[in-house]
Amino acid sequence: MRFTGKVAIVTGGASGIGLATATRLGAEGARVVVADLDAQKGQAAAQRVRDAGGPDALGVACDVAREDQVQAAVGIAFDRFGRLDGIVNNAGLMLFKPIAEQTADDWLRVLSVDLLGAFYFTKHAFLRMAPGCAIVNVSSIHALETSPLVACYAAAKAALLSLTRSAALEGKPKGIRVNAVLPGAIDTPMLWNNPNVKSGQETIDPADVGTPEDIAAVIAYLLSDDARFVQGAMVRVDGGRLNRL
Repeated sequence: MRFTGKVAIVTGGASGIGLATATRLGAEGARVVVADLDAQKGQAAAQRVRDAGGPDALGVACDVAREDQVQAAVGIAFDRFGRLDGIVNNAGLMLFKPIAEQTADDWLRVLSVDLLGAFYFTKHAFLRMAPGCAIVNVSSIHALETSPLVACYAAAKAALLSLTRSAALEGKPKGIRVNAVLPGAIDTPMLWNNPNVKSGQETIDPADVGTPEDIAAVIAYLLSDDARFVQGAMVRVDGGRLNRL
């Protein structure tokens, strides 16, 4: 039970990788704050975490694109549990459009969620979290290799890796570790609703499709004391798919 007595926030925790991560952390003893844009879904996810054996879980409405709501979510964790040991910046938004049709508002919308949300949580973690804590940013293999129609998403996820490097440097003197995971093709609605996949422009070998639990296992490792000497790492979790692209 690596997280007994510890508290973690998981953003975008109501489904997919976020829910799998919240469930995994709860199963290993963590009390979990499920932060999600949809309050009802967040509360339902918190119940699922408790039903799966988590000692306690709380659903909190949080638009990660708004710093005031991020600050409030961090405050709720401290008010409810008295501490905060880990943050998983998982909330993400993907938009499909040719670059020629994209607008500044499209870019700002995606960047606000996929990049600034992680920045806000990192900022408030640095202001309040104690030495020995950890942050994991959920990036994407699109940060390294991408496909058409997702320029703003790929750029945001690449920038998230840069934020991870900078935060790891500034977090080290504070005793706070910051690392990133780069999921590949994962069995979530985001994958199967991808227009490139639906059209056949991007083919997916079933052998290359992982599960949300595969990603959750790596996130749990990076949050745990098992990874106490891992700082600024960017772990690709794609079943080796990029090796052939």
